[in-house]
Parts: sequence; C-alpha cells; structure tokens
Amino acid sequence: MTTAFVSSPYVSPGRSLKRLMIDVIIGLIPGTLAYAWFFGPGILINIVFAVILAIAVEAAVLRLRQKPIKPHITDFSAVVAAWLFALCLPVHSPWWLIAVGIGFTMIAGKHLYGGLGFNPFNPAMVGYVVLLISFPREMTTWYLPIGIDGDVLGLFDSIAYLFGLVDIQQWDALTSATPLDRYKTGLGQNLTAIEIRQSPLFGIIGGIGWEWVAGGWLLGGLWLFFTRTIRWQIPVAVLASFGAISVVIYLNAPEATASPLFHLFSGGIMLCAFFIATDPVTAATTDHGRIYYGVLIGLLVYLIRGWGGYPDGVAFAVLLANMCVPLIDYYTQPRVYGDDA
Repeated sequence: MTTAFVSSPYVSPGRSLKRLMIDVIIGLIPGTLAYAWFFGPGILINIVFAVILAIAVEAAVLRLRQKPIKPHITDFSAVVAAWLFALCLPVHSPWWLIAVGIGFTMIAGKHLYGGLGFNPFNPAMVGYVVLLISFPREMTTWYLPIGIDGDVLGLFDSIAYLFGLVDIQQWDALTSATPLDRYKTGLGQNLTAIEIRQSPLFGIIGGIGWEWVAGGWLLGGLWLFFTRTIRWQIPVAVLASFGAISVVIYLNAPEATASPLFHLFSGGIMLCAFFIATDPVTAATTDHGRIYYGVLIGLLVYLIRGWGGYPDGVAFAVLLANMCVPLIDYYTQPRVYGDDA
C-alpha cells in the first residue's frame, strides 16, 4: 500500500459557481417580490418565461458547440442572466420582445465569445440595450403602480397580454412614464422640482413602488455581502460616486434637479450596484481596479440620466465600463511579492 503525501500550502477551493448563483438568486427575491406587489404579477411571468427561454437557448447552443449540456445548465448562470434581463423590461412585455432579448443575451452576450468566463460584456445588459435601441416604444411602455388610477393587472390578464391574446389599447389608461422619465420631461419643460413632485407618481423618497423595489435590491445586496458572494469595492464605489455627484449637482441647483435620495431610490442604480456591476466575469479583477470600475459606472449613470437621451443609464454605463476593464486591470495590477522595483 502506497500513501501519497501532498505538501502545503493548502488552498481552499471556495464555493462552487452553482452555490454563488443560488446566493444571487436569493438576493434577488426581496426586490422581485416588492416589484410584483406594487406592479402586479406580470414581472414574475416575464422572469419565468425569460428563464425557460434562456435555458432552452443555452442548451441548443451548447449542443451546436458540442459541449456538455447538463453542467452548464445546472450552474444557474443562465437563470441569473435571464432574471436580471427580465427585471429591466416593462412589467408587461410581449413574448416576442422577451424572446429577441434573450436570444441576444445568451448568444451575442455570452456564447459568441466562448461561453461563461470569456464574455467581455454583461450578457443581460447586451440583450437589454439591443431592445432599448431597436424597440423604443415597447421598452418605454411602463405601467402604474397599485393604488394609482385603479389596480394592477391580474395574473390571467398578464399571461394573456404576454401571448398577444388581448388588445393593448384597452389598457392605455394604466400606462405612464417612470418617475425618472417624468422628472426628465418636466425639467425639459422648465418646471421646478417641487412642481414635478406634485404628480401622484411620487412617494416619500422616490416614485411610489420604485422606492420599495430599490430597498429590496439594497436588502438583497446586504445578503450578498453577508454570504461573501460579492466584495465591497464595486457596490460602495458605484453608490458613493453616484451619490457624491448627485449631492454636488443638487446643492448647486436644488430647484432644477432631483434630490440625491430620489436618484438613489429610483431607477436601476441599486440593482446595478449589487447585482449587475458585480458580475465577476465582466468586472475589474484587482482591488483598486474594482474601485475605479465602480466609480466610473456611478458617474456615467448620473451623466446619462442628467444629460443623455435616456432617463436611466445603467445598461450603457455598465457596457462602457466593461470596455474599460482590460485597461483598468492593466494599470492596477498589485506588485508581485518580493519585487522591490
């Protein structure tokens, strides 16, 4: 009998990819439930449909690439990508819009570059940006939260709309701009911040419903910290840079811009900070690099919100920052141990 001895040092293999993805899914639950509570079950239907499509597309592409299907399907990376993509869509979206977006998410955003671990851009943001540019009408048809001009659409009406079984015209009274869009439009009409906030869309901090959804993402982000699924640098850098520029602009012109708290609890900045920007494949990998990467995203989101053509700039900011990752990592590599140069 021969005994093999393995010399130190011993390095823990850490948690599996599947465990990390499960923790991300758990972190997404509070915000998703708040979303469904205020805007109806349509968001849950979008998520389920997107996840089913993403798994089917991934399996088909893996077969074409002659790769094993089961290990890639069961790591839940496709589920997370589809879930994040669906959260970016209007709460009621037609099936074909979701299908096109998932196709770009999984094929162009992920497998075109060789699959998970090789994609330079966040897959969910790739799919979302393609839809936002190609189908602006469908991507800007948002629905009112519960309690404003009636109730939200029920489960069966949401399913019927998903598959085109009902006429959308009958629901026009339920549609509205998002609070961010309302602010942007109102400021363009020379209205003051106080006048804009007279709309019933606005709550205590942000838009009605949206502030609770953002709080859900914050709670989920704390879960990711607690489980050590993400590191602190990117979320803190994103929110700190975004909050800092919001404070500076607000103090300079309080009547012509939204408050920093409104910006933090509106739109997708919380979702971005904890769940999108922290994607380990497309984010910066060094400690200092993560900070620069997060600061860049926070600044870009605010600049696009304030002076760009879109009310929220999360997707564009993340993709632009993804482009800068190789450069950021190159200039932020830590000194090799023992190298005095």
